[in-house]
Formats: sequence, structure tokens, C-alpha cells
Amino acid sequence: MPDDTLPDDKSPDIGKYDCGPNCGGPRVRAIPPGEDRERLLCPDCGYIAYQNPLIVVGAVATWEDGRILLCRRAIEPRKGYWTLPAGYMEERESTRDGAAREAWEEARARIDIDHLLAIYDIPRISQVQMIFRARLLSPDVEPGPESLEVGLFEWKDIPWNELAFPTVVWALREHHERLGRSDCAPAVNPTPDALARWEKML
Repeated sequence: MPDDTLPDDKSPDIGKYDCGPNCGGPRVRAIPPGEDRERLLCPDCGYIAYQNPLIVVGAVATWEDGRILLCRRAIEPRKGYWTLPAGYMEERESTRDGAAREAWEEARARIDIDHLLAIYDIPRISQVQMIFRARLLSPDVEPGPESLEVGLFEWKDIPWNELAFPTVVWALREHHERLGRSDCAPAVNPTPDALARWEKML
């Protein structure tokens, strides 16, 4: 259970497991005592450099007329392709705050988060993606540093063949299928049947 009495600028583990001044740092892969998989560790002091999955947060953000915000990526991977505003969470940030921050950073968009639309597991790249539904507070958007251009797209105008990642397609499809509904549990990775159904819709 987290200790809520800790000051905001201090992590409970800070300095606790850091390598000593005479250590060579984490450089050996081995199974630490009590664990069941290899970790990168320091053989001098036993420090374990845990590498855990990253959390990506983003949003399907729409204006009052139903148009959806998309950003053309200015960075790799998939530079030049369209995506939803999304990115890695920062430390000490809630998922909702992270999604709102990404919308501002990538599209200078102010959004009001509605509810969690989907949670996607991407084990091959060690990511968990949490995509929200959101409402644009203004249609005035412009590219941030990580976007070549941004735009509001009607459903029929979405550039499906130029979308950056499968999860962008999944989230857009889930959003479209759930229009007018707010009582749905968050979606997860689509089944082969769902993928086949969506393919026919293109």
C-alpha cells in the first residue's frame, strides 16, 4: 500500500537500491534469488535494474460535429503517418492528465476526458496502451513539436491506409461502434472476428 505521507519530491525507494560508488553498475543478466526470470543486475551489490512495461495514454478526441482529431507524426517510428494524440506517461501523472497533456503537446488541443475507451496489451514492445474518449473544447488546433500537421476528420475522410499503428485503427473502430453509448466496459485487443468485420467496413 502506498505511503501517502511521503513528500511529493521523494520516492519511497530513492537511493535504497542504488549501486555504491565502487560498483560497476547493472551489467549481468541473471535470475535473482526469489525470482523466476532473468534481470539486469549489478554483481557487486545486487542492485536489480527492473525493466517494466511502459504505459501509453491517448485519446479519441472529437469536436461537436463528430470530427476526430488526428496528428501526422513528425518523429519516428512511422514518421509521416497519422495517429491519435498519445504518448508515454510521465512520472507522478494520472492517466487522464497524461492523455490531456499529449493532446496539447501534439496538437495544441484542449480536451475534456470522458471515459476510458480501451486498454490494449502490446507484449512484443512491452506496452500497455490506455485510450480515452474525449471532447475537444475548441476546434482550433495546430501542430505541436512532434506533429507535421493536425486535422479534424469526418469518419469518411479518415486516411485508413496512412494510419501509423494497428491500435489507432482499433481505437477508432471501437469509438465508432460505441457512438451514443457510455455504459460500455473498456475494449481490449480485438478478436480475429472483430478484425475481419472491421476489414469489410473499409
